[in-house]
Amino acid sequence: MELTRSAPSGSASSVAVETVAERGYRGIPIGLERGSGSRKLLARMIRVMFPHDGLSDAPYIRAAEAVLALACEKPGRQVAFAAAIQDLMNEGFEAMDDDAALAHLRKMSAADFFTQVQGKALLAFYDDPEVWEHLGYEGPSFDKGGYVNRGFDDLDWLPDPRIDEYDGGEQ
Repeated sequence: MELTRSAPSGSASSVAVETVAERGYRGIPIGLERGSGSRKLLARMIRVMFPHDGLSDAPYIRAAEAVLALACEKPGRQVAFAAAIQDLMNEGFEAMDDDAALAHLRKMSAADFFTQVQGKALLAFYDDPEVWEHLGYEGPSFDKGGYVNRGFDDLDWLPDPRIDEYDGGEQ
């Protein structure tokens, strides 16, 4: 297998590219397996992206698993994700405080890895019933007859609107 591009020497990306070149796709130790640190690191990344106080780790882990499933769909994506995750591990991302971790994510926000993680995590995380419950969303209403008879206008968190009666005067 011939390489057409090279990655910075010594980075996880260069190691992954070299391993693919030497052994082919099937022989590389990707590190996206369920027991690896990838899931934990991605859960931390998703928690920094979508912080909600008082929410357990479970929805973040489920979103991380959805991201890992996306990563494993294609060999090239799997290698790229493994390399990016290894780079984050090497940079000590998990040990960073929330502000430093957020700053780090902002720096990498234009990277393809970040946009793919963000897109998949956004959908997986906010489609989780545990997150719905935490945010006060009752879930879809179609199977319960819709919203009309289920308090769609139950806006007790808003002040009562000011209503001015129209007296038919000026136009």
